[in-house]
Amino acid sequence: MRRRVVVTGVGMVTPIGKDVEQTWKALQEGRSGVGPITLFEADTFPTRIAAEIHDFDLSQYLDNASEWPALSRNSIFAVAAGQMAMNDAGLSNSDLEMDRSRIGVYLGAGEGQQDFPHFCASVHSGTIDGQVHKDTFIHNGVDILEPWAESEQDPGTPTAHVAAMANAKGPNYTCLTACAASSQAIGEALEQIRRGDADVILSGGTHSMIHPFGVTGFILLTALSTSNGEPHKASRPFDKDRNGFILGEGAGVVVLEELEHAKRRGARIYGELIGYGSTADAFRITDSHDEGRGAIACLKEAMADAGVKPEDIDYINAHGTSTEVNDKIETLAIKKALGEAAYKIPVSSTKSMMGHLIAAAGAVEAIICLLAIRDGIMPPTINLDCPSEDCDLDYIPHVPRHGQVDVALSNSFGFGGQNVSLILRRYVD
Repeated sequence: MRRRVVVTGVGMVTPIGKDVEQTWKALQEGRSGVGPITLFEADTFPTRIAAEIHDFDLSQYLDNASEWPALSRNSIFAVAAGQMAMNDAGLSNSDLEMDRSRIGVYLGAGEGQQDFPHFCASVHSGTIDGQVHKDTFIHNGVDILEPWAESEQDPGTPTAHVAAMANAKGPNYTCLTACAASSQAIGEALEQIRRGDADVILSGGTHSMIHPFGVTGFILLTALSTSNGEPHKASRPFDKDRNGFILGEGAGVVVLEELEHAKRRGARIYGELIGYGSTADAFRITDSHDEGRGAIACLKEAMADAGVKPEDIDYINAHGTSTEVNDKIETLAIKKALGEAAYKIPVSSTKSMMGHLIAAAGAVEAIICLLAIRDGIMPPTINLDCPSEDCDLDYIPHVPRHGQVDVALSNSFGFGGQNVSLILRRYVD
């Protein structure tokens, strides 16, 4: 028998809340975190809005925050969410007797923020008569660029920080599969605990791409909404007037724990992680397959792994980005994989409120599924005024819905054709 895996702690930092309960309250109120970009001067950009985290202070989460002075936004969000999850799980006590080699970290994390001001200064210093002289640029860069900032660009750096914060000496991994990264991290961490590689893994993701290079890249892909005049209405998954996603930032971390290990220490259990599916479209980098083949296979794989039927699922947290292609293909995939049951299952996209957290999105949305199970509340899809013709499921428009949730499904479909589905269930001994 494979080992059962439960969630014993959660932590998150999002554009609508600096912890789990703040975020959960904002979701129930249908509050948007989208506004004008303030992290850099974006007045000349076609997209000038994003879902930022404002006035973040790491000292509110860590007593020794002064020891972490030079961290990127990716890293500070990860450390804060990881510390919250550890506290929530009752694992922060330094006197707690645990084999630290059996505690791991697995995060989906994006590339860190560029040291943009110093990068520009380095380019400028190497520019002579309008031409960048490569050797001069490289030579000057050694003196101008900040070493800490360069190391913070590595996607593996937040994972290392979280491991140091938690004194986790077991398996340590990072993956970057775009928008599916943190869901994939959680799924792979599930498999590691199932097969006995670790007893506890802090898993999830972190990302901030609200910087000039990040926003420019998505603009060039024509993926972002340009509804700058009404930011709070710009993210509108499944609506006929959707015109792109809203870039967000943040982190979500869960403590995954082998069931018997959790029971021995009397841990509170949020729910059980029972299903993981992962597939590739093997199609285009920026487009889902037009018949949803990868997403369909992923959903079926997750249900088979969980041992559940479509009619067992009570709630779906959709990937729901608010792009023309994603929402249409995800809807198609849910219908093809779940059959007639698809029309009876409430679905919502919480990206309508917090934007798309890219590598962190799946972890935050998995936590939302756990909260839906805990409280019997399914958050809404705001701004869904008129669903498009090819989006014909029950997307919980505008206001939350109350009802028992025993089994929840979370979808994450990333650029490059990476598909991940996670299934969580109310814990029953």
